[in-house]
Amino acid sequence: MHEMIPNPWRGRGLPGGTLRPLAGASAVTALLSRCPAHAATPLLSLPSLAQECGIAELWIKDERARMGLGSFKALGAAHAIAREAVATGSPDLSTALKGRTFVTASAGNHGLSVAAGAKLFGAKAMIFLSEAVPEAFSERLRAKGAEVVRAGADYEASMQAAAATAAAQNLTLLSDSTWPGYTDLPLRVMEGYLQLAAEAAAEIPQPPTHILLQAGVGGLAAAVAAHARLVWGDAPQIIVVEPDAAPALLESIRAGRLVDTTGPASNMGRLDCKTPSMVALNGLAHDADHFLTITDTEAEATVAHLAKHGLPTTPSGCAGVAALYAGLTLPATACVLAILSEGPEDV
Repeated sequence: MHEMIPNPWRGRGLPGGTLRPLAGASAVTALLSRCPAHAATPLLSLPSLAQECGIAELWIKDERARMGLGSFKALGAAHAIAREAVATGSPDLSTALKGRTFVTASAGNHGLSVAAGAKLFGAKAMIFLSEAVPEAFSERLRAKGAEVVRAGADYEASMQAAAATAAAQNLTLLSDSTWPGYTDLPLRVMEGYLQLAAEAAAEIPQPPTHILLQAGVGGLAAAVAAHARLVWGDAPQIIVVEPDAAPALLESIRAGRLVDTTGPASNMGRLDCKTPSMVALNGLAHDADHFLTITDTEAEATVAHLAKHGLPTTPSGCAGVAALYAGLTLPATACVLAILSEGPEDV
């Protein structure tokens, strides 16, 4: 563990940070009930790992097979696009968005969700990837019918290219991040993630004492934290985990405002975001208790360890769990909830 700080804004939020993620999942659940590909993902009890980490219980929400897309991101952009389709009132949802093109930047999984959602409802998808994104993701996106554009050395550069193209060609930008003047669609993306939080809350036999949430721009962490507070109140300690190469949320919490960060590329590629989502930051400033960073080496070691236990994933996918192996000390009575957010890249 590289660094850990308490959140001085807990319960009150950042100054002016009133726009926060939604917390209730009922609308998402109702919409997903109409989708034949939807099914709840498992919540795993892992007593052997809990014993290794010196805690009483470890529960992992396993998102590696979500809707056949391989990560929790299947719930995000596809949900936002589905809402757009339903809003048209079209009797045939499969063609409801014909003529629309959704544009985004992605480190892989968000792009898959955009591509899959666009295809379901008759739209097109244009996905911008930085040069750092593995070619395997590019191939998977094209298999979903998306147009893939390589732009820039990192996620931020690809995001700027996507936004510029959407504006120039009058296309629909569908980012998983938010900034001043751009919040509506990403709020719906974050709302989709509430489904996994609601499933976990329904499946876990008792409230967790600690929740470990990995974060890139922060959308998943903020949505799960918001739902956790709705269901369990102030009791669980919510801990946000970032790469030490991209501590965007931690540094923003320290500064008391949204800040851009710099650093080398991280092997936690889906979390390697140097600028946080404005709405996610607002939510986590209100709901999270601590922010910590882990190193690439610690994340990679956890990948190897989980593989031995039959849980193959990536450094991004296991970053929350990695905090337990990176020096985070919790009480022996702790009941921990974490998320295995994606499957391995070679499948």
